[in-house]
Amino acid sequence: MNLLQSIILGIIEGFTEFLPISSTAHLVLASYLLKISQSEFVKTFEIVIQFGAILAVVYLYRKELFGNWDIIKRLTVAFIPTGILGLIFYKIIKGFLLDSTTLIIWMMIIGGILLILFEQMHHEKEDAVSGMKQISYKQCLVIGACQSIAMVPGVSRSAATIIGGLALGLNRKTIVEFSFLLAIPTMFAASVFDLIKTKAQFQGSEIGILAVGFFASFVVAVISVKFLLGYIRKNNFVPFGVYRIIAGIAMLFAR
Repeated sequence: MNLLQSIILGIIEGFTEFLPISSTAHLVLASYLLKISQSEFVKTFEIVIQFGAILAVVYLYRKELFGNWDIIKRLTVAFIPTGILGLIFYKIIKGFLLDSTTLIIWMMIIGGILLILFEQMHHEKEDAVSGMKQISYKQCLVIGACQSIAMVPGVSRSAATIIGGLALGLNRKTIVEFSFLLAIPTMFAASVFDLIKTKAQFQGSEIGILAVGFFASFVVAVISVKFLLGYIRKNNFVPFGVYRIIAGIAMLFAR
């Protein structure tokens, strides 16, 4: 992997992490199109630069996060299912699922269909939960369980948590922002755990490549978060579902 490829992947990660279109799918498939071999470094790179996007959320929501124990406790509860299942299935995910391009493509297509169907059936109630502090701990746990489905590459973490939250009676702004914040403990844990398990040792050039991708991801993620918050004020997620289907089909023919 060279610096240009690192920048491209960083931009893709930053833009897709918070949109319901699966950042992992886009990273893996972009690596395939760029002819980047799936080495241990590349796999770790794809995980660690996600934390660059997460830092964008920390930056944008720093006032809401620091010292706000009501929100922190809810995020902790929501993280529990993914934390436990991630420990159990780590080897399967990294050793097998991330290498399955076919699985990723079909999850893109199926996820798009489900997203469209959900939006057609869902109608937000007037008494929908309209603040993160009003989310119950039971709802947090269920949202966290929904997030854990996204351990399967191609299943969007953002889409899984947003659909789960909407189904539980949260309004769009509340669940989208909660999904943003839930990414912080989730991706931090994933990045640190992967570095520990792989005992990652990077050469000087690899550290530079990782740093560039990390920074690109952070900058673009700031833009992506602001875009999605503006988008949901007047729109639903059907266009993202359509995109997933079209992109998935295109990927099938591009292989």
